[in-house]
Order: sequence, then C-alpha cells, then structure tokens
Amino acid sequence: MTDAPKKTPKPMKDLRPATRLVHGGTMRSQFGEMSEGLFLTQGFAYDSMEQAEARFLGTSPGFQYSRFGNPTVAMFEQRMALLEGAEAARATATGMAAVTATMLGQLRAGDHVVAAKALFGSCRFIVEDLLPLYGIETTLVDGFDLAQWEAAARPNTKTFFLESPTNPQLEIIDIAAVAEIAHAAGATLVVDNVFATPLLQSPLKLGADCVVYSATKHVDGQGRVLGGCILGSEEFIQKHIHNFLRQTGPALSPFNAWVMLKSLETLPLRVAQQVRNAEAVADFLAEQTGAVERVLYPWRKDHPQHELAKRQMTGGGTVVVLDVRGGKEGAFRFGNALEVIKISNNLGDAKSILTHPATTTHQRIPRPAREAMGIGEGMLRLSVGLEDIADLLEDLKGACAAV
Repeated sequence: MTDAPKKTPKPMKDLRPATRLVHGGTMRSQFGEMSEGLFLTQGFAYDSMEQAEARFLGTSPGFQYSRFGNPTVAMFEQRMALLEGAEAARATATGMAAVTATMLGQLRAGDHVVAAKALFGSCRFIVEDLLPLYGIETTLVDGFDLAQWEAAARPNTKTFFLESPTNPQLEIIDIAAVAEIAHAAGATLVVDNVFATPLLQSPLKLGADCVVYSATKHVDGQGRVLGGCILGSEEFIQKHIHNFLRQTGPALSPFNAWVMLKSLETLPLRVAQQVRNAEAVADFLAEQTGAVERVLYPWRKDHPQHELAKRQMTGGGTVVVLDVRGGKEGAFRFGNALEVIKISNNLGDAKSILTHPATTTHQRIPRPAREAMGIGEGMLRLSVGLEDIADLLEDLKGACAAV
C-alpha cells in the first residue's frame, strides 16, 4: 500500500489568529511529532567541512549554535511573527533584554531618543540611566501630548519609544499620530505592547517600526518562564537586531521557547476571559466609593482616553488600576485583606495579581517623578486572571471593607 500524496497546506497568512497560534511555525522532525519538538542542544553537527563553512557564511540554511538560533526558538519566533503580522521576529531571554537590544541595536553615541515619561521602571532605567552612559541623549515627554513629541525631535533623533497602555497608569497614547511625527523627523518608533497583547492592539499596522514584548506576561501567562520578543520588518530586524543578538548573547532558552509555544495555543481563550473578568472587576470597583477614589480601565467611558482606546484597541485589556483612599496605608490594608488575589509584581498571569507600584515596580523612581507620572501612594495595579468572577468580586469586596 502506498502513501497518499501529500496535501499542499493552506498558507498561514490566510488563516485567522487562533488557528495560527495552534499551527503556525511548526517544523516537524523525521518522527512526525504532533507537539513541537524540544531541541535541548548547544550545537549542531554538519555533514561536511564544506557545509559548516557555508552555514557560517550564510549561504546554506540551517543551525550552527543555539545562541545564534535553535529549531524550538525559531518556531516560537515564527509563530509570534504570524500573530503580530510582522515579517520577522527575534526571541530574547527576557522582556528587558528585548527592550535593551532594540535600543542599543539602533543607537550610537551622539544619537537622541524621545520617550514617554510613563514607562515601566526598568524601561525608565534604560532610557534615563543606561543610554546616557553610551553618549546617547534622551528626552522624556508626556506621551498623550502630541505637541511634546513634535517639539522634542532633533536632527539627531533616531528613535521614539512608548508603551500603550502604559504601566501602571493605563494611559493610551495615539500610536498612529506618534509614528507620523517620528517618521517626519527621520526616526523609528518602538512600541512596548505588553499590556494590550498582540490580540488587542497591532502597533505595526498603526505605523510602528518595531514591537517588543515581555513574553513572561500574557504569552506564557501561567507564571512559569521568562522570555521576550522583538518584531518588525525583515529590514529592521536584519539591520538593527540580528547581529546585536548574535554577538551579545541574550538568547532565549529552547525549553522556555517550548513552554511558550504551548501557551500560545491557548492565548486567545485566556485573554478573552481575562478581559471579561477585568471589565466586571473595573465596574465593581468603581461602585466602591467608600474605599476607592478612582478606577482606570480603558474600556470604561470615564477613562481619559476612552475614545482613543476604542479606536486603536479591540479590547480594554487585562489590567485594572485603582486609587485607594488613605494613601499607602489604605493600599496596604486593601492588599493584605485579599485571600484569592495574590500579591506579586507580575501581570498577565492566569492568577489574579495585585501590585503596589510605588513600592515595587516603580520604587527606584523618586517620589516627585512618580507623582508627576500619576503614580500615587494609594495606586494599585490589578492584573485580572482566570478565577471565577464571583470569587474575585467577593475577595475585592472584603478588601474594600478593610479600607
């Protein structure tokens, strides 16, 4: 009996995101495994000396060394690129490795960067402290004020950098408008899209040149492994990212890549439920006026950039921010009263997580600067997970009573 002729698979670009996340980027070995292969190897054997030479010259396809590339990591990169709608992607060991490589891969001494003030604490460190050590000038602006972006551009400005929604204030920045300003100045635009996820916002379609992720967050989504990803055009990746990563070595572990490949299969299901839960949590907390002064969630009409959020996102995200009455003391009473929701500094997890940014993720930023960013002592960031919504609301009700 002969084998049936092989079918020509439908191009991945013609399939919808959920299908791409199950099947995209898969490379099967001679064994025909269903689950993606986990290639725990440092190096690769060559058929001949000539093949080894050709691999290093780049004239023969294949792998050389897992710091440069690995089959499991390559599958993760291809799947992320399919999801993002990017021509190319490179994985990194962490999200901050992705941010650092993206900035240092583009910039040289004498260059200038414009960045939004509202950034994750470690991203602020990169922009404010690290880049100046290499002779790179930086200017921070209020991200929602387009006039400030335009005024900050200089002849030596090489890149703009922003998060939207921002961490933790959930400010929404007009990505398309900032991209237009950046390109008019001859600069690139890099967007940290962690809070929105690739499912709720597509910065490349809005004009960004590069998107970065901490895959540790929603991509893994279950609190297990670290990882990052850089996505953009083939030209951008080859010009700014490929050789920088190859030579400096912030490589993603094949095991971590394999874990995240499996996580991507369920990403749409997880994010959709987390968004539903977050919407319910935001509405509930907004009613707790005795304990809560303010609630921020992009899909609520009282969010300052609600209309912009609706225009450039397809959902409000998985994070809710609240200002608790009584400042730090009130915020700590609220957090310590929780039983289901955990206190930690991660987000995007299946478990709901509460963070006090002023004493954790943004504690190294001086208090006046934090307050200028809108991060008060009573602010809490709540990453909403997959628990039953009734249990979450009961837990939050008890926390409000403690305040």
